[in-house]
Amino acid sequence: MVNKCPVCGGLQVGKVGSDQYYCWNCYLEFNYHRGRLNLYEVGEDGSLLAVEESSQIL
Repeated sequence: MVNKCPVCGGLQVGKVGSDQYYCWNCYLEFNYHRGRLNLYEVGEDGSLLAVEESSQIL
């Protein structure tokens, strides 16, 4: 279980699927795959949009 958001360090993280988490502070969904952090923005229609590695969010 993830206790803190890897982006903002917030504690308001909830599990939304199998190994998939959502941060209520920065509104990002994330998971870890093969030791790599994958970040997603949630679109208006509920779809997940990958956040690029070059993004300023990291």
